[in-house]
Amino acid sequence: MEKGKSIPFTERFRELGLIVFIVIISILIQIRNHEFLTVGNIGNILSNTAVLAILSVGMMMVLLTGGIDLSIGATMAFTGMVTALSVSAHPTLPVPLLILESVFLGICIGLVVGVLVSRFSILPIIASLGMMNVMRGLTYVVSGGAWVSAYQMPAYFKNFATGTLFGVNNLIVIAVIVNVVFYFFINFTRTGRRIYAVGSNPEAAAIVGLPAKRIVLLVYIFMGGLAGLAGILWVAKFASAQGDTAAGYEMNVIASCVLGGVSVSGGRGKVFGLLLGVILFGILANALPLINVSPFWQQAIQGFVILFAIITNVVIKRNNDRAALYRRVV
Repeated sequence: MEKGKSIPFTERFRELGLIVFIVIISILIQIRNHEFLTVGNIGNILSNTAVLAILSVGMMMVLLTGGIDLSIGATMAFTGMVTALSVSAHPTLPVPLLILESVFLGICIGLVVGVLVSRFSILPIIASLGMMNVMRGLTYVVSGGAWVSAYQMPAYFKNFATGTLFGVNNLIVIAVIVNVVFYFFINFTRTGRRIYAVGSNPEAAAIVGLPAKRIVLLVYIFMGGLAGLAGILWVAKFASAQGDTAAGYEMNVIASCVLGGVSVSGGRGKVFGLLLGVILFGILANALPLINVSPFWQQAIQGFVILFAIITNVVIKRNNDRAALYRRVV
């Protein structure tokens, strides 16, 4: 956006609208169940959405370039399984080393997807869908089709996910650190600004000489690394590693991005709005069982909210494009 131009009303107040909606829905749920806004339940919501928040900031960067990554659930399953097998075979391995192992494996997987998309011009949905199937299969191969259960994991490993730092759950602390780091990366570095440029106008980015292929490769590497981190956190939290870990979880991540105002067509999205989308998704997942909504209706309600968010994003994009065209004409 050119310097001196005003930000469209709909875009400027998108986050405010989300905040108001979260407040209203929280009040309504609290009226139905007085346990909802207790400190303990709020802590549960935040800890249960920590992994989602970590993955969503990676997916946001992928979506900003106009791409998508459907392989992250399978990446979590594979990296979580390898980590679980490592810690069960060597119970004295330190947690930082296990995290490095999981993140490194995730980066390698993201690198492969990124190369397929950026160098071989394979559609992101096809490349990531293929990688999803590959990693699901490899997860069963390395595990021999077996599970790694809680009794096979040392206590310090399981306590890593359930422990606290200054009274705050470790998962929440890690999620906050990840989002703060990527907030500054996206908003205050040249590479971060280039991610927006590549997604908002690929033709103009090519004309001015931006390294679009390298940018696309980089976001998939970031996504893979964050999926690897999420893999070990998931296994430590649930004290279980299995072949179908996080099956379909990539759709929750994409839904959170859409709820937070990230455009699936690229170029639009903010970390703050993204976090609001994650919180809203977490509230729905936590609150619907609390108010005794039938499991058959829970997914339907979440789907209606997501569809509403998609329609809202489309309307906002059209209004912004129309306003930009008007300014150019005038």
